Amino acid sequence: MVLLWGWGLGEAVQAAPATRPNSDCFDCHKDKDLYKTNAAGQAVSMYVDLAVFTNSVHGTNLCMDCHRDISEEHPDDNKPAQRVDCALCHAAQTASYQGSAHAEALKQGKEGSATCVDCHGKHDIIPHGRPESPLHYSRLATTCGQCHPEIAEEVAQSVHGTSLAAGERDAATCTDCHSEHKIEDLRKASPIKISEQICSRCHASERLATKYRIPRNRVDTFMDSYHGLASKYGSTRAANCASCHGVHLILRSSDPRSLIHTNSLVKTCGKCHPGATESFVTVRIHADGSRGSELGSQVNYWVRRVYILLIVVTIGAMLVHNFLSWRRKALASLHAPRTVVRMDLNQRLQHLALALSFLVLALSGFALKFPDSWLGWLMGGDETIRRITHRVAAVVMLVVGAYHLAYAALTGPGRRLIRDLVPSIQDLKDLGVNCLYLLCHGKPRAKFGRFGYPEKAEYWAVVWGTIIMGATGFIIWFPVEFTRWLPGWAVDVATTIHYYEAVLACLAIVVWHFYHVIYDPDVYPMNWACWDGKVSEEWYRHEHPLDTEALRQAAQSSRQRPGEKPAEK
Repeated sequence: MVLLWGWGLGEAVQAAPATRPNSDCFDCHKDKDLYKTNAAGQAVSMYVDLAVFTNSVHGTNLCMDCHRDISEEHPDDNKPAQRVDCALCHAAQTASYQGSAHAEALKQGKEGSATCVDCHGKHDIIPHGRPESPLHYSRLATTCGQCHPEIAEEVAQSVHGTSLAAGERDAATCTDCHSEHKIEDLRKASPIKISEQICSRCHASERLATKYRIPRNRVDTFMDSYHGLASKYGSTRAANCASCHGVHLILRSSDPRSLIHTNSLVKTCGKCHPGATESFVTVRIHADGSRGSELGSQVNYWVRRVYILLIVVTIGAMLVHNFLSWRRKALASLHAPRTVVRMDLNQRLQHLALALSFLVLALSGFALKFPDSWLGWLMGGDETIRRITHRVAAVVMLVVGAYHLAYAALTGPGRRLIRDLVPSIQDLKDLGVNCLYLLCHGKPRAKFGRFGYPEKAEYWAVVWGTIIMGATGFIIWFPVEFTRWLPGWAVDVATTIHYYEAVLACLAIVVWHFYHVIYDPDVYPMNWACWDGKVSEEWYRHEHPLDTEALRQAAQSSRQRPGEKPAEK
Protein backbone atom coordinates (compact mmCIF):
# COMPACT_ATOMS: atom_id res chain seq x y z
CA MET A 1 0.00 0.00 0.00
CA VAL A 2 1.18 3.53 -0.71
CA LEU A 3 0.07 6.82 0.88
CA LEU A 4 -0.41 9.33 -1.92
CA TRP A 5 -1.29 12.95 -1.12
CA GLY A 6 -2.64 14.80 -4.12
CA TRP A 7 -5.02 17.21 -5.62
CA GLY A 8 -7.84 14.73 -5.61
CA LEU A 9 -8.11 13.80 -9.27
CA GLY A 10 -9.71 10.57 -8.21
CA GLU A 11 -13.27 10.53 -6.92
CA ALA A 12 -13.42 12.01 -3.42
CA VAL A 13 -14.63 9.62 -0.77
CA GLN A 14 -17.26 11.37 1.33
CA ALA A 15 -17.92 8.59 3.77
CA ALA A 16 -17.36 9.34 7.44
CA PRO A 17 -13.85 8.32 8.53
CA ALA A 18 -13.26 5.30 10.70
CA THR A 19 -11.95 5.80 14.21
CA ARG A 20 -8.91 3.56 14.33
CA PRO A 21 -6.06 5.14 16.31
CA ASN A 22 -2.87 6.24 14.56
CA SER A 23 -0.93 3.60 16.45
CA ASP A 24 -2.65 0.92 14.36
CA CYS A 25 -1.35 2.60 11.19
CA PHE A 26 2.17 3.06 12.49
CA ASP A 27 2.39 -0.59 13.46
CA CYS A 28 3.10 -1.15 9.77
CA HIS A 29 4.14 2.25 8.40
CA LYS A 30 6.96 2.77 10.89
CA ASP A 31 8.82 0.06 8.97
CA LYS A 32 11.43 1.72 6.72
CA ASP A 33 11.44 -1.34 4.48
CA LEU A 34 7.71 -1.16 3.78
CA TYR A 35 7.11 -0.47 0.10
CA LYS A 36 4.87 -1.25 -2.83
CA THR A 37 5.53 -1.69 -6.52
CA ASN A 38 3.51 0.70 -8.66
CA ALA A 39 2.13 0.18 -12.16
CA ALA A 40 5.45 1.27 -13.68
CA GLY A 41 7.29 -1.38 -11.73
CA GLN A 42 8.90 1.14 -9.37
CA ALA A 43 9.26 0.58 -5.66
CA VAL A 44 7.34 3.17 -3.68
CA SER A 45 8.13 3.53 0.02
CA MET A 46 5.22 3.56 2.42
CA TYR A 47 7.34 4.47 5.42
CA VAL A 48 6.09 7.39 7.55
CA ASP A 49 8.36 8.98 10.13
CA LEU A 50 6.25 9.28 13.29
CA ALA A 51 8.33 12.17 14.68
CA VAL A 52 8.07 14.14 11.45
CA PHE A 53 4.32 13.53 11.22
CA THR A 54 3.78 14.55 14.84
CA ASN A 55 5.66 17.81 14.19
CA SER A 56 3.55 18.63 11.10
CA VAL A 57 0.41 20.78 10.94
CA HIS A 58 -1.62 17.54 10.84
CA GLY A 59 0.18 16.01 13.80
CA THR A 60 -2.92 16.07 16.00
CA ASN A 61 -5.15 14.56 13.31
CA LEU A 62 -6.05 10.94 12.90
CA CYS A 63 -4.68 9.29 9.79
CA MET A 64 -8.22 8.41 8.87
CA ASP A 65 -9.27 12.07 8.94
CA CYS A 66 -7.57 12.29 5.55
CA HIS A 67 -7.59 8.64 4.43
CA ARG A 68 -11.33 8.31 4.69
CA ASP A 69 -11.47 5.37 2.29
CA ILE A 70 -9.54 3.12 4.69
CA SER A 71 -11.86 0.57 6.28
CA GLU A 72 -11.67 -1.17 9.64
CA GLU A 73 -10.45 -4.30 7.80
CA HIS A 74 -7.47 -2.56 6.13
CA PRO A 75 -5.02 -3.91 5.00
CA ASP A 76 -6.65 -7.33 5.06
CA ASP A 77 -9.32 -6.18 2.59
CA ASN A 78 -6.56 -5.70 -0.04
CA LYS A 79 -7.97 -2.30 -1.03
CA PRO A 80 -5.18 0.22 -1.58
CA ALA A 81 -5.53 3.74 -0.21
CA GLN A 82 -6.87 6.27 -2.72
CA ARG A 83 -5.59 9.77 -3.34
CA VAL A 84 -6.42 12.15 -0.50
CA ASP A 85 -8.86 14.91 -1.40
CA CYS A 86 -7.46 18.07 0.23
CA ALA A 87 -10.69 19.89 -0.65
CA LEU A 88 -12.40 18.09 2.25
CA CYS A 89 -10.75 20.63 4.57
CA HIS A 90 -9.27 23.17 2.15
CA ALA A 91 -12.12 23.86 -0.26
CA ALA A 92 -11.25 27.51 -1.01
CA GLN A 93 -7.59 26.75 -1.71
CA THR A 94 -8.52 23.79 -3.90
CA ALA A 95 -11.00 25.86 -5.89
CA SER A 96 -8.31 28.49 -6.43
CA TYR A 97 -5.82 25.82 -7.50
CA GLN A 98 -8.24 24.42 -10.06
CA GLY A 99 -7.93 27.67 -12.03
CA SER A 100 -4.13 27.59 -12.00
CA ALA A 101 -1.65 26.84 -14.75
CA HIS A 102 -0.73 23.60 -12.93
CA ALA A 103 -4.32 22.36 -12.85
CA GLU A 104 -4.86 23.32 -16.49
CA ALA A 105 -1.78 21.30 -17.43
CA LEU A 106 -3.14 18.28 -15.57
CA LYS A 107 -6.47 18.63 -17.35
CA GLN A 108 -4.60 18.56 -20.64
CA GLY A 109 -2.96 15.28 -19.63
CA LYS A 110 0.50 16.63 -18.84
CA GLU A 111 1.94 14.25 -16.26
CA GLY A 112 4.15 15.65 -13.53
CA SER A 113 2.37 18.98 -13.16
CA ALA A 114 2.48 20.21 -9.58
CA THR A 115 -0.24 19.19 -7.13
CA CYS A 116 -0.68 20.02 -3.44
CA VAL A 117 1.97 17.54 -2.26
CA ASP A 118 4.64 18.83 -4.64
CA CYS A 119 4.65 22.20 -2.89
CA HIS A 120 3.36 21.45 0.61
CA GLY A 121 4.70 17.93 1.18
CA LYS A 122 2.87 14.84 2.41
CA HIS A 123 3.15 13.82 6.04
CA ASP A 124 5.72 16.53 6.79
CA ILE A 125 3.61 19.65 6.10
CA ILE A 126 4.69 22.53 8.33
CA PRO A 127 3.56 26.20 8.47
CA HIS A 128 5.04 28.35 5.71
CA GLY A 129 6.32 30.84 8.27
CA ARG A 130 8.86 28.37 9.66
CA PRO A 131 12.31 28.49 7.97
CA GLU A 132 12.33 24.75 7.32
CA SER A 133 9.07 24.91 5.35
CA PRO A 134 9.46 24.47 1.57
CA LEU A 135 7.09 27.45 1.24
CA HIS A 136 9.09 29.78 3.48
CA TYR A 137 10.02 32.88 1.49
CA SER A 138 13.71 32.02 1.67
CA ARG A 139 13.15 28.52 0.20
CA LEU A 140 10.28 29.18 -2.18
CA ALA A 141 12.50 29.57 -5.25
CA THR A 142 14.14 26.23 -4.44
CA THR A 143 10.76 24.54 -4.13
CA CYS A 144 9.52 25.95 -7.44
CA GLY A 145 12.93 25.20 -8.93
CA GLN A 146 12.32 21.46 -8.58
CA CYS A 147 10.15 21.79 -11.70
CA HIS A 148 11.56 25.08 -13.05
CA PRO A 149 15.33 24.84 -12.48
CA GLU A 150 16.38 27.32 -15.19
CA ILE A 151 13.94 29.95 -13.96
CA ALA A 152 15.00 29.40 -10.35
CA GLU A 153 18.62 30.00 -11.36
CA GLU A 154 17.69 33.26 -13.08
CA VAL A 155 15.68 34.43 -10.07
CA ALA A 156 18.59 33.64 -7.77
CA GLN A 157 20.80 36.01 -9.79
CA SER A 158 18.16 38.77 -10.06
CA VAL A 159 17.71 41.76 -7.78
CA HIS A 160 14.81 39.94 -6.17
CA GLY A 161 16.74 36.74 -5.55
CA THR A 162 19.84 38.45 -4.17
CA SER A 163 17.68 40.57 -1.87
CA LEU A 164 15.93 37.45 -0.57
CA ALA A 165 19.28 35.78 -0.01
CA ALA A 166 20.30 38.83 2.02
CA GLY A 167 17.27 38.32 4.26
CA GLU A 168 14.99 41.02 2.85
CA ARG A 169 11.49 39.67 3.37
CA ASP A 170 9.96 42.40 1.22
CA ALA A 171 11.73 41.15 -1.92
CA ALA A 172 9.39 39.57 -4.47
CA THR A 173 9.06 35.80 -4.44
CA CYS A 174 7.48 33.45 -6.97
CA THR A 175 4.02 33.67 -5.41
CA ASP A 176 4.14 37.46 -5.14
CA CYS A 177 4.02 37.63 -8.93
CA HIS A 178 2.32 34.36 -9.88
CA SER A 179 -0.14 34.14 -6.94
CA GLU A 180 -0.27 31.33 -4.40
CA HIS A 181 -2.70 28.56 -5.28
CA LYS A 182 -3.97 30.04 -8.51
CA ILE A 183 -0.55 30.02 -10.14
CA GLU A 184 -0.81 32.22 -13.23
CA ASP A 185 1.03 31.82 -16.49
CA LEU A 186 1.92 35.47 -17.03
CA ARG A 187 3.19 34.85 -20.55
CA LYS A 188 -0.43 35.22 -21.63
CA ALA A 189 -1.16 38.25 -19.46
CA SER A 190 -1.96 41.63 -20.99
CA PRO A 191 0.57 44.46 -20.70
CA ILE A 192 -1.71 46.42 -18.38
CA LYS A 193 -2.03 43.44 -16.02
CA ILE A 194 1.75 43.04 -15.79
CA SER A 195 2.35 46.71 -15.10
CA GLU A 196 -0.70 47.65 -13.06
CA GLN A 197 -1.38 44.49 -11.07
CA ILE A 198 1.92 42.63 -10.81
CA CYS A 199 4.86 45.03 -10.68
CA SER A 200 2.81 47.80 -9.06
CA ARG A 201 2.23 45.71 -5.95
CA CYS A 202 5.73 46.61 -4.81
CA HIS A 203 6.92 49.42 -7.04
CA ALA A 204 3.92 51.66 -6.34
CA SER A 205 4.29 51.16 -2.59
CA GLU A 206 5.24 54.30 -0.69
CA ARG A 207 6.50 52.17 2.21
CA LEU A 208 8.81 50.02 0.10
CA ALA A 209 10.06 52.97 -1.96
CA THR A 210 11.00 54.85 1.20
CA LYS A 211 12.48 51.83 2.96
CA TYR A 212 14.71 50.72 0.08
CA ARG A 213 15.38 54.15 -1.45
CA ILE A 214 14.02 53.23 -4.85
CA PRO A 215 12.24 55.74 -7.14
CA ARG A 216 8.66 56.02 -5.98
CA ASN A 217 7.16 57.31 -9.23
CA ARG A 218 8.17 54.55 -11.63
CA VAL A 219 4.64 53.18 -12.02
CA ASP A 220 3.04 56.61 -12.45
CA THR A 221 5.59 57.77 -15.02
CA PHE A 222 5.25 54.51 -16.95
CA MET A 223 1.46 54.84 -17.00
CA ASP A 224 1.83 58.38 -18.36
CA SER A 225 4.17 57.22 -21.12
CA TYR A 226 3.10 56.03 -24.57
CA HIS A 227 3.59 52.40 -23.53
CA GLY A 228 1.47 52.83 -20.40
CA LEU A 229 -1.32 54.71 -22.13
CA ALA A 230 -1.42 52.22 -25.00
CA SER A 231 -1.66 49.26 -22.62
CA LYS A 232 -4.27 51.07 -20.49
CA TYR A 233 -6.50 51.44 -23.53
CA GLY A 234 -6.30 47.83 -24.63
CA SER A 235 -3.13 47.36 -26.65
CA THR A 236 -1.75 43.83 -26.38
CA ARG A 237 1.52 44.74 -28.13
CA ALA A 238 2.63 47.69 -26.03
CA ALA A 239 5.73 47.17 -23.92
CA ASN A 240 5.22 46.46 -20.24
CA CYS A 241 7.68 46.44 -17.35
CA ALA A 242 8.98 42.97 -18.18
CA SER A 243 9.51 43.87 -21.84
CA CYS A 244 12.37 46.16 -20.86
CA HIS A 245 13.51 44.97 -17.43
CA GLY A 246 13.23 41.24 -18.01
CA VAL A 247 11.02 38.54 -16.56
CA HIS A 248 12.97 36.48 -14.03
CA LEU A 249 16.53 37.70 -14.59
CA ILE A 250 15.81 41.29 -13.55
CA LEU A 251 19.10 43.08 -12.95
CA ARG A 252 20.20 46.56 -11.98
CA SER A 253 20.86 48.91 -14.86
CA SER A 254 24.52 49.03 -13.82
CA ASP A 255 24.91 45.26 -14.39
CA PRO A 256 26.36 44.61 -17.90
CA ARG A 257 23.95 41.66 -18.25
CA SER A 258 20.90 43.85 -17.67
CA LEU A 259 18.51 44.47 -20.55
CA ILE A 260 18.49 48.17 -19.64
CA HIS A 261 22.26 48.52 -19.35
CA THR A 262 23.60 51.28 -21.58
CA ASN A 263 25.23 48.75 -23.90
CA SER A 264 22.03 46.68 -24.20
CA LEU A 265 19.40 49.34 -24.79
CA VAL A 266 19.66 49.35 -28.60
CA LYS A 267 19.00 45.62 -28.68
CA THR A 268 16.24 45.78 -26.05
CA CYS A 269 14.38 48.65 -27.70
CA GLY A 270 15.03 47.14 -31.11
CA LYS A 271 12.78 44.19 -30.28
CA CYS A 272 9.78 46.47 -30.78
CA HIS A 273 11.44 49.32 -32.69
CA PRO A 274 13.55 47.87 -35.54
CA GLY A 275 16.36 50.18 -36.50
CA ALA A 276 16.59 51.79 -33.05
CA THR A 277 19.69 53.97 -32.75
CA GLU A 278 21.89 55.08 -29.86
CA SER A 279 20.11 58.42 -29.93
CA PHE A 280 16.65 56.82 -29.94
CA VAL A 281 17.29 54.77 -26.80
CA THR A 282 18.14 57.89 -24.79
CA VAL A 283 14.44 58.88 -24.84
CA ARG A 284 13.29 58.62 -21.22
CA ILE A 285 10.44 56.23 -20.49
CA HIS A 286 10.08 57.30 -16.85
CA ALA A 287 10.17 61.02 -17.60
CA ASP A 288 8.66 63.07 -14.79
CA GLY A 289 9.72 66.55 -15.87
CA SER A 290 12.28 66.84 -13.08
CA ARG A 291 15.54 68.69 -13.55
CA GLY A 292 18.10 65.91 -13.94
CA SER A 293 21.83 66.16 -14.25
CA GLU A 294 22.06 65.33 -17.95
CA LEU A 295 21.68 68.01 -20.62
CA GLY A 296 18.47 66.61 -22.10
CA SER A 297 16.68 66.63 -18.74
CA GLN A 298 17.73 70.20 -18.03
CA VAL A 299 16.61 71.42 -21.47
CA ASN A 300 13.27 69.63 -21.04
CA TYR A 301 12.89 71.07 -17.54
CA TRP A 302 13.35 74.68 -18.69
CA VAL A 303 11.19 74.24 -21.80
CA ARG A 304 8.44 72.95 -19.53
CA ARG A 305 8.81 75.92 -17.17
CA VAL A 306 8.79 78.44 -20.01
CA TYR A 307 5.65 76.90 -21.50
CA ILE A 308 3.85 76.88 -18.17
CA LEU A 309 4.66 80.58 -17.78
CA LEU A 310 3.59 81.24 -21.38
CA ILE A 311 0.27 79.45 -20.83
CA VAL A 312 -0.44 81.30 -17.58
CA VAL A 313 0.38 84.72 -19.05
CA THR A 314 -1.36 84.18 -22.41
CA ILE A 315 -4.55 82.53 -21.16
CA GLY A 316 -4.63 84.82 -18.13
CA ALA A 317 -4.49 87.89 -20.39
CA MET A 318 -7.27 86.43 -22.55
CA LEU A 319 -9.42 85.80 -19.50
CA VAL A 320 -8.90 89.33 -18.19
CA HIS A 321 -9.69 90.84 -21.60
CA ASN A 322 -12.83 88.76 -22.07
CA PHE A 323 -14.00 89.39 -18.52
CA LEU A 324 -13.69 93.15 -19.02
CA SER A 325 -15.63 92.82 -22.29
CA TRP A 326 -18.34 90.74 -20.61
CA ARG A 327 -18.46 93.17 -17.68
CA ARG A 328 -19.05 96.18 -19.95
CA LYS A 329 -21.84 94.40 -21.81
CA ALA A 330 -23.37 93.12 -18.59
CA LEU A 331 -23.41 96.60 -17.06
CA ALA A 332 -24.92 97.99 -20.25
CA SER A 333 -27.74 95.46 -20.08
CA LEU A 334 -28.16 96.22 -16.35
CA HIS A 335 -28.68 99.94 -17.01
CA ALA A 336 -30.89 99.43 -20.08
CA PRO A 337 -34.58 100.32 -19.65
CA ARG A 338 -36.21 97.42 -17.78
CA THR A 339 -39.72 98.08 -16.59
CA VAL A 340 -41.32 94.65 -16.14
CA VAL A 341 -41.15 93.50 -12.51
CA ARG A 342 -40.31 89.82 -12.64
CA MET A 343 -39.32 89.16 -8.99
CA ASP A 344 -40.04 91.22 -5.88
CA LEU A 345 -37.47 91.71 -3.11
CA ASN A 346 -38.76 88.82 -1.02
CA GLN A 347 -38.49 86.42 -3.93
CA ARG A 348 -35.01 87.66 -4.82
CA LEU A 349 -33.78 87.08 -1.28
CA GLN A 350 -35.22 83.55 -1.33
CA HIS A 351 -33.52 82.93 -4.66
CA LEU A 352 -30.20 84.24 -3.33
CA ALA A 353 -30.32 82.05 -0.21
CA LEU A 354 -31.30 79.02 -2.30
CA ALA A 355 -28.51 79.64 -4.84
CA LEU A 356 -25.79 80.14 -2.21
CA SER A 357 -26.81 77.10 -0.16
CA PHE A 358 -27.02 74.98 -3.32
CA LEU A 359 -23.53 76.10 -4.42
CA VAL A 360 -22.00 75.31 -1.02
CA LEU A 361 -23.83 71.97 -0.89
CA ALA A 362 -22.53 71.00 -4.33
CA LEU A 363 -18.93 71.96 -3.57
CA SER A 364 -18.79 70.38 -0.11
CA GLY A 365 -20.79 67.30 -1.17
CA PHE A 366 -18.57 66.41 -4.10
CA ALA A 367 -15.52 67.22 -1.94
CA LEU A 368 -16.76 64.60 0.54
CA LYS A 369 -17.34 62.11 -2.27
CA PHE A 370 -13.98 62.80 -3.94
CA PRO A 371 -11.63 63.93 -1.15
CA ASP A 372 -8.51 63.63 -3.34
CA SER A 373 -9.87 65.95 -6.03
CA TRP A 374 -9.33 69.69 -6.39
CA LEU A 375 -12.70 70.16 -4.72
CA GLY A 376 -11.32 68.47 -1.60
CA TRP A 377 -8.42 70.90 -1.62
CA LEU A 378 -10.75 73.84 -2.24
CA MET A 379 -12.80 72.92 0.83
CA GLY A 380 -9.77 72.98 3.10
CA GLY A 381 -8.59 69.39 2.72
CA ASP A 382 -10.17 68.43 6.06
CA GLU A 383 -13.07 66.01 6.27
CA THR A 384 -14.49 67.69 9.39
CA ILE A 385 -14.65 71.09 7.69
CA ARG A 386 -16.27 69.61 4.58
CA ARG A 387 -18.80 67.65 6.65
CA ILE A 388 -19.83 70.56 8.89
CA THR A 389 -20.00 72.96 5.94
CA HIS A 390 -22.21 70.53 4.03
CA ARG A 391 -24.61 70.07 6.93
CA VAL A 392 -24.88 73.78 7.70
CA ALA A 393 -25.67 74.49 4.03
CA ALA A 394 -28.24 71.68 4.07
CA VAL A 395 -29.99 73.19 7.08
CA VAL A 396 -29.99 76.61 5.39
CA MET A 397 -31.58 75.15 2.25
CA LEU A 398 -34.26 73.34 4.25
CA VAL A 399 -35.00 76.50 6.24
CA VAL A 400 -35.34 78.42 2.96
CA GLY A 401 -37.67 75.69 1.69
CA ALA A 402 -39.80 75.88 4.84
CA TYR A 403 -39.96 79.67 4.57
CA HIS A 404 -41.00 79.38 0.94
CA LEU A 405 -43.87 77.08 1.91
CA ALA A 406 -45.08 79.62 4.43
CA TYR A 407 -44.64 82.43 1.91
CA ALA A 408 -46.64 80.53 -0.71
CA ALA A 409 -49.44 79.71 1.74
CA LEU A 410 -49.77 82.93 3.71
CA THR A 411 -49.01 85.81 1.35
CA GLY A 412 -50.84 87.13 -1.68
CA PRO A 413 -47.79 87.23 -3.97
CA GLY A 414 -46.88 83.72 -2.81
CA ARG A 415 -50.32 82.29 -3.57
CA ARG A 416 -50.33 83.98 -6.96
CA LEU A 417 -46.87 82.57 -7.68
CA ILE A 418 -48.05 79.01 -7.01
CA ARG A 419 -51.22 79.50 -9.07
CA ASP A 420 -49.16 80.70 -12.02
CA LEU A 421 -46.70 77.80 -11.66
CA VAL A 422 -49.28 74.99 -11.53
CA PRO A 423 -48.74 72.73 -14.59
CA SER A 424 -51.60 72.42 -17.07
CA ILE A 425 -52.53 70.65 -20.27
CA GLN A 426 -51.61 73.84 -22.12
CA ASP A 427 -47.97 73.33 -21.09
CA LEU A 428 -47.89 70.02 -22.97
CA LYS A 429 -49.43 71.71 -25.99
CA ASP A 430 -46.87 74.51 -25.78
CA LEU A 431 -44.08 71.94 -25.60
CA GLY A 432 -45.31 70.30 -28.79
CA VAL A 433 -45.66 73.68 -30.57
CA ASN A 434 -42.15 74.71 -29.53
CA CYS A 435 -40.64 71.42 -30.66
CA LEU A 436 -42.07 72.02 -34.16
CA TYR A 437 -40.86 75.63 -34.02
CA LEU A 438 -37.32 74.55 -33.11
CA LEU A 439 -37.19 71.80 -35.73
CA CYS A 440 -39.10 73.24 -38.65
CA HIS A 441 -38.55 76.56 -40.38
CA GLY A 442 -41.61 78.80 -40.56
CA LYS A 443 -43.52 77.23 -37.68
CA PRO A 444 -44.85 79.60 -34.96
CA ARG A 445 -43.38 79.54 -31.44
CA ALA A 446 -45.47 78.93 -28.35
CA LYS A 447 -46.82 81.93 -26.46
CA PHE A 448 -46.50 81.95 -22.68
CA GLY A 449 -48.15 83.81 -19.88
CA ARG A 450 -46.23 84.73 -16.73
CA PHE A 451 -44.55 81.31 -16.70
CA GLY A 452 -44.12 78.80 -19.49
CA TYR A 453 -43.23 75.14 -19.30
CA PRO A 454 -39.45 75.88 -18.95
CA GLU A 455 -39.97 77.82 -15.69
CA LYS A 456 -42.61 75.44 -14.37
CA ALA A 457 -40.46 72.37 -15.01
CA GLU A 458 -37.52 73.95 -13.26
CA TYR A 459 -39.55 75.16 -10.25
CA TRP A 460 -41.11 71.78 -9.53
CA ALA A 461 -37.77 70.04 -10.13
CA VAL A 462 -36.33 72.21 -7.34
CA VAL A 463 -39.23 71.26 -5.05
CA TRP A 464 -38.76 67.56 -5.87
CA GLY A 465 -34.97 67.71 -5.49
CA THR A 466 -35.16 69.52 -2.15
CA ILE A 467 -37.51 66.90 -0.73
CA ILE A 468 -35.44 63.98 -2.02
CA MET A 469 -32.09 65.46 -0.97
CA GLY A 470 -33.44 66.47 2.42
CA ALA A 471 -34.95 63.05 3.19
CA THR A 472 -31.95 61.01 2.05
CA GLY A 473 -29.54 63.48 3.64
CA PHE A 474 -31.12 63.04 7.06
CA ILE A 475 -30.93 59.25 6.73
CA ILE A 476 -27.21 59.50 5.94
CA TRP A 477 -26.70 62.06 8.71
CA PHE A 478 -28.46 59.98 11.40
CA PRO A 479 -28.08 56.34 10.29
CA VAL A 480 -28.32 54.87 13.80
CA GLU A 481 -31.61 56.58 14.54
CA PHE A 482 -33.21 55.72 11.19
CA THR A 483 -32.13 52.06 11.23
CA ARG A 484 -34.16 51.58 14.39
CA TRP A 485 -37.18 51.37 12.14
CA LEU A 486 -35.62 50.99 8.67
CA PRO A 487 -33.51 48.08 7.31
CA GLY A 488 -29.76 48.69 7.13
CA TRP A 489 -29.77 48.63 3.34
CA ALA A 490 -31.94 51.76 3.38
CA VAL A 491 -28.84 53.76 4.29
CA ASP A 492 -27.02 52.41 1.24
CA VAL A 493 -29.98 53.19 -1.00
CA ALA A 494 -30.29 56.69 0.49
CA THR A 495 -26.58 57.30 -0.17
CA THR A 496 -26.97 56.23 -3.80
CA ILE A 497 -30.05 58.40 -4.32
CA HIS A 498 -28.39 61.37 -2.60
CA TYR A 499 -25.32 61.19 -4.84
CA TYR A 500 -27.08 60.72 -8.16
CA GLU A 501 -29.79 63.27 -7.35
CA ALA A 502 -26.96 65.75 -6.68
CA VAL A 503 -25.39 64.95 -10.05
CA LEU A 504 -28.78 65.37 -11.72
CA ALA A 505 -29.43 68.69 -9.98
CA CYS A 506 -26.03 70.17 -10.83
CA LEU A 507 -26.29 69.16 -14.47
CA ALA A 508 -29.83 70.54 -14.68
CA ILE A 509 -28.67 73.90 -13.32
CA VAL A 510 -25.79 74.11 -15.80
CA VAL A 511 -27.66 72.79 -18.83
CA TRP A 512 -31.16 74.20 -18.30
CA HIS A 513 -31.17 77.11 -15.85
CA PHE A 514 -27.90 78.72 -16.95
CA TYR A 515 -28.98 78.52 -20.58
CA HIS A 516 -32.20 80.45 -19.95
CA VAL A 517 -30.61 83.13 -17.74
CA ILE A 518 -27.13 83.46 -19.29
CA TYR A 519 -26.37 81.55 -22.49
CA ASP A 520 -29.60 82.22 -24.40
CA PRO A 521 -28.63 84.81 -27.06
CA ASP A 522 -31.80 86.76 -26.22
CA VAL A 523 -30.62 87.40 -22.63
CA TYR A 524 -26.83 87.20 -22.89
CA PRO A 525 -24.74 88.32 -21.08
CA MET A 526 -27.14 88.21 -18.12
CA ASN A 527 -30.76 88.17 -17.08
CA TRP A 528 -30.68 90.67 -14.22
CA ALA A 529 -34.05 89.70 -12.72
CA CYS A 530 -32.26 87.94 -9.85
CA TRP A 531 -30.47 91.22 -9.03
CA ASP A 532 -33.16 93.90 -9.15
CA GLY A 533 -36.18 91.85 -10.21
CA LYS A 534 -36.70 93.55 -13.58
CA VAL A 535 -36.51 92.61 -17.26
CA SER A 536 -37.01 94.71 -20.40
CA GLU A 537 -40.47 95.16 -21.85
CA GLU A 538 -39.20 94.16 -25.29
CA TRP A 539 -37.80 90.83 -24.05
CA TYR A 540 -40.84 90.13 -21.91
CA ARG A 541 -43.23 90.86 -24.78
CA HIS A 542 -41.26 88.36 -26.88
CA GLU A 543 -41.05 85.62 -24.25
CA HIS A 544 -44.32 86.09 -22.30
CA PRO A 545 -46.80 87.90 -24.57
CA LEU A 546 -49.85 86.49 -22.76
CA ASP A 547 -48.99 88.16 -19.44
CA THR A 548 -50.96 91.27 -20.42
CA GLU A 549 -51.19 92.68 -16.90
CA ALA A 550 -47.42 92.84 -16.48
CA LEU A 551 -47.01 94.35 -19.95
CA ARG A 552 -49.68 96.97 -19.22
CA GLN A 553 -47.96 98.00 -16.01
CA ALA A 554 -44.58 98.13 -17.81
CA ALA A 555 -46.00 100.36 -20.54
CA GLN A 556 -47.51 102.68 -17.95
CA SER A 557 -44.15 102.86 -16.12
CA SER A 558 -42.36 103.75 -19.38
CA ARG A 559 -44.76 106.60 -20.09
CA GLN A 560 -44.00 108.06 -16.65
CA ARG A 561 -40.30 108.52 -17.56
CA PRO A 562 -40.17 110.63 -20.73
CA GLY A 563 -36.86 111.65 -22.28
CA GLU A 564 -34.84 108.79 -20.87
CA LYS A 565 -31.64 108.26 -22.83
CA PRO A 566 -31.11 104.85 -24.43
CA ALA A 567 -28.62 102.53 -22.71
CA GLU A 568 -25.03 102.41 -24.02
CA LYS A 569 -24.39 99.57 -26.39
